[in-house]
Amino acid sequence: MSTIQIIYASTSGHTEYVVRVLEEFLRGQNVGCTLQRAEATKPEELLREDLLILASGTWNTGGIEGQMNPHMHDLLQDRAKGVNLAGKPVAIVALGDDRYFYTCRAGEHMRRFVLDHGGKILGDALLIVNEPYGQEERVKKWGGKIMKELPRKNA
Repeated sequence: MSTIQIIYASTSGHTEYVVRVLEEFLRGQNVGCTLQRAEATKPEELLREDLLILASGTWNTGGIEGQMNPHMHDLLQDRAKGVNLAGKPVAIVALGDDRYFYTCRAGEHMRRFVLDHGGKILGDALLIVNEPYGQEERVKKWGGKIMKELPRKNA
């Protein structure tokens, strides 16, 4: 069985809600899945499972609109800046609010990290705009697409 590591940054709870819906769906499909908060993640843990999913809301930190959650920023731009993803498949979940010009731009920052560190982007990013509640079917549908892209292991 292939395994998925979901590393997420959530402060208001929206991103955590989305990844928990995704985790429940994946487990229901017999996919091994672990969740880990970005602030508790060591750089080497980005390499732990067969597939990595990075998830973050979009923030307006430092007066600059369209940034990653500060915990994800700290992980990817500071603690893990020397990580070599070595072709690891990575999927992205980005949340945002349509009141801002750079809706879901955190996804672009995570994508840039993956590409700059030798990873492989898997499929299209899941973009959740505004409240995630009521968007569970979108999350599950995206999870189904990601499952089809999972690296195959020999039994």
